[in-house]
Amino acid sequence: MKKSTLLTIILATALSQNTTAQDFDFNECVVENSRVAFKLLAPDAKNVKLRIYNKAEGGQPVKTIKMTNNNGVWSTVIPYSHKATLVGKYYTFDAIDDKLHSHETPGVFAKAVTMNGKRGVIMDMRVTDPAWWEKDERPPLKSPADLVIYELHHRDYSIARNIHLNPKPGDEEREYTNYPGKFLALGEKWSVNYLKSLGVNAVHILPSFDFASIDEGSDKPQYNWGYDPLNYNVPEGSYSTDPKEPAARIREFKLMVQNLHKAGIRVILDVVYNHTYNVEKSNFQLTWPDYYYRRTADGKYSNGSGCGNETASEKKYMRDFIIASVKYWIKEYHIDGFRFDLMGVHDIETMNAVRKAVDEIDPSIFIYGEGWSAGACAYPQEKLAMKENISQMPRIAAFSDEMRDALRGPFNDDTKGAFLAGIPGEEESLKYGIVGGIQHPQLMMDGVNYTKKAWATQPTQMIAYVSCHDDMCLVDRLRTSIPNISIEETIRLDLLAQTAVFTSQGVPFMLSGEEMLRDKKKVHNSFESPDSVNQLNWDNLQRYPNVLDYYSKLIQLRKNHPAFRLGDAEMVRQHLEFLFTGPCLVAFRLKNNAGGDEWKDIIVVLNANKEPHTIQIPDGNYTVVCKDQVINEEGLGSVKGTQLTVAPQSAMILHN
Repeated sequence: MKKSTLLTIILATALSQNTTAQDFDFNECVVENSRVAFKLLAPDAKNVKLRIYNKAEGGQPVKTIKMTNNNGVWSTVIPYSHKATLVGKYYTFDAIDDKLHSHETPGVFAKAVTMNGKRGVIMDMRVTDPAWWEKDERPPLKSPADLVIYELHHRDYSIARNIHLNPKPGDEEREYTNYPGKFLALGEKWSVNYLKSLGVNAVHILPSFDFASIDEGSDKPQYNWGYDPLNYNVPEGSYSTDPKEPAARIREFKLMVQNLHKAGIRVILDVVYNHTYNVEKSNFQLTWPDYYYRRTADGKYSNGSGCGNETASEKKYMRDFIIASVKYWIKEYHIDGFRFDLMGVHDIETMNAVRKAVDEIDPSIFIYGEGWSAGACAYPQEKLAMKENISQMPRIAAFSDEMRDALRGPFNDDTKGAFLAGIPGEEESLKYGIVGGIQHPQLMMDGVNYTKKAWATQPTQMIAYVSCHDDMCLVDRLRTSIPNISIEETIRLDLLAQTAVFTSQGVPFMLSGEEMLRDKKKVHNSFESPDSVNQLNWDNLQRYPNVLDYYSKLIQLRKNHPAFRLGDAEMVRQHLEFLFTGPCLVAFRLKNNAGGDEWKDIIVVLNANKEPHTIQIPDGNYTVVCKDQVINEEGLGSVKGTQLTVAPQSAMILHN
């Protein structure tokens, strides 16, 4: 055997065994001057053919090229005399296995695709840039503690904007959406003005990459959250105005980002690298069978995602893919942060590698995720990016289900309440959320749900929240766990819950529509429920104006006072102290001009009882800025002395 042949075999074997034989940057289709370069990582393929099509679907290829293998990377270059002869055409890779099975795919890193994502598109990405895109700037951010995150689904947010806003005579200035349910709606003037008036400075958009569950060419009503990845690096076509036009979804996504940035609002992308829609038809499987997935000891696909498979982030090229994808969304689409779905499926080393790669671009880009999996993973628990391992992942955050469930009750039982329902026993869990998930000398960790050891090393590693998309929204949960609850009581408890969230030291996060008493007809998992369940009811802004007013002033209170967002564990331990209270009653003081705050001492009391309660406070002359579901930083009265009486089911905030 020739020496060169032997070397090729050794290198190809090394690739399939997941050793670092060579790097691959996943630039599968690159438009260059006078040529287009293609390459595909497919070490197990017997040969790979590139097929060029004139049509987006159907028809025969106009050109078929046998690609050249170099240690598992297949490549070819097509020259052109004029861009129009090649750019805009469609392509697939056909990775043929040892049984001569054909596997046509756009590759694992297509940057432009046809409707429903079956073919890639040869695209000069610069033609998708809006005017002045190169001047687009990321809104400044000093600390993650300064973020106010608003989670939304494109369709939920805007689909009913026109239906439910009933203009009154003389209300001609009310703005409607021209693009209900689309990327463009989020960046319209009415939208950015609304988000700015609410006070949020970051939108967390549910999966916006190309996902598999929606037929982009159908006129029938369809709905899905999008946690079923198909093409990870292309915007979803159903959110564009023309899914048949490959450039439209790209340009419109960029316009959305650009308009939000102009308004000072960051854009956080929900990413789902932990699984694919299926295995057998995934682009991963069609290019390199079984490499990108974990298997159990008995050879079955591991299912830590709960969706039938889980990706193997610990393998070199899966890790490299995730890093390359994240960097691509930052550089091409100017994304400002990432929420990792089921982050606990990924390994710690990969998440730290992502953080390092992002830091080289912009350290202010925020990374957080779900610190759990949906089932057992075929990888050691101690090596996974679980919530309890967050201390090993500096500057990566996780959701606090301790705080969430302390407020409203356990995830797995919608009928069971907790603090908000006046059920004692969750006070320490709520306190744990208030300090930002860090160690605090006054916390009794034995009384905290789900964890007996503080997992965050900094408060900015904890996401503070009471509801998100994949559970009942707050109003529904209150109605389910508190029988016969009135609308008045619902409002009191809704505002009490969010006061806990927005005065905590973690990074505050809210589900879109909570500020207008959103309900989803008590559907716990509305991932494919119709618009009638998921859409925001914009009429509620007129029906319950005091709710929106409270939310916006609560958010502004947090922004105005650095004591609520210290961003440092030692400062929290130094300046935040809990006051003695009782069941369903939590009170704390932010003392000594915490964080340089102009208010010397701030006292926050959260009373979930149905009766007023009196507590002892440090002696002083205090100005009340929050009581009876009203916030006014100019003052709502005064308190003098050492006793404070707090109304039932409400929060009270005062300062001296």
